[in-house]
Amino acid sequence: MSQAIALLHGPNLNLLGQREVDIYGTTTEADLLALVEKAGAAHGLTIDFFQSNHEGELVDRVHAARGAFAGIVINGGALSHYGWSLHDALATFEGPIIEVHLSNTSKRESWRHTSVLTPVANGTIMGLGPHGYELAIDAIARLLTP
Repeated sequence: MSQAIALLHGPNLNLLGQREVDIYGTTTEADLLALVEKAGAAHGLTIDFFQSNHEGELVDRVHAARGAFAGIVINGGALSHYGWSLHDALATFEGPIIEVHLSNTSKRESWRHTSVLTPVANGTIMGLGPHGYELAIDAIARLLTP
């Protein structure tokens, strides 16, 4: 098994740093990736990043991760709240999965309060901005340590 982690980003996360900065902050997707790669390197993990605005592409990426990646960090964006096919794909992944949200979804619109990805994740980190991704990498590294 690879010591690589798949970092998956769902719809609109390609606009980080530009979209709703009052909620998501000014950190861009490139800034976030650099932060995650640094956190991964500290644990001897490499990061394979993929972003899509299309649920089927994310499902395909999860399928491709099976047997190829040690873990998955996922921010499904709005798909977190209704992406059942993404839920089902993640349920087939044998390694640890950490769900991350930049904002605290429990403090936002009521439709964001439930994530369909949470039941198939080992844990969920929300509301800590970019720092949540560092914590997700740390959590996966600990889950991979026998």
